[in-house]
Amino acid sequence: MKLLLIDDDKLVCSSLKTILSADSEIDVVGMGYNGKEAVALYEKLLPDILLMDIRMETMTGLEAGEKILASYPEAKILYLTTFLDDEYIIKALNIGAKGYMLKQDFDSILSALKAVYLGHNIYGTEIINKLPNLLSQAEESFCYKNYGLSEKEYEIICEISEGLSNKEIAEKLCLSEGTIRNYISLILEKLALRDRTQIAIFYYKHH
Repeated sequence: MKLLLIDDDKLVCSSLKTILSADSEIDVVGMGYNGKEAVALYEKLLPDILLMDIRMETMTGLEAGEKILASYPEAKILYLTTFLDDEYIIKALNIGAKGYMLKQDFDSILSALKAVYLGHNIYGTEIINKLPNLLSQAEESFCYKNYGLSEKEYEIICEISEGLSNKEIAEKLCLSEGTIRNYISLILEKLALRDRTQIAIFYYKHH
């Protein structure tokens, strides 16, 4: 397994290299100390896994990860950080990182790397415990912040995605068919879509 290490703390990088290189399955092919170096080294070395910190000068690990995954969608990125910020975890999930671990889970890093190498997603216990609430927040952000949808409009989008007709949605929500048609017109306008089918596709693309 070819491993690239990125952390702005050179001592951490050096320590990780020493510990992980002791395993015969791991070959640390490079080290860097900020996001820009991560992008450059990834393109040069094409490692099997990139183990990277998040808060770094010049470019964060999340910004670097997003750039790398845009060019190399198959990239396996595992974040190793001291920060349990909700924003960081959601961003890591959204860009397609394979894992997010805290540095205090040091004893689990080796097994996590091997699991990611085999194609698994790895998140530390603290992150897993936060996920249900974080995913709920992300859904609310999708509904109301990113696209200006009201709660009722989002509810109607969900029903459309389930294949319900205007009449069925009206009966389920105790509204008139005319009101449902008006809501759908607003949804189409807000999302710049043409028809109900595109609404359903939009829903599934974002879930």
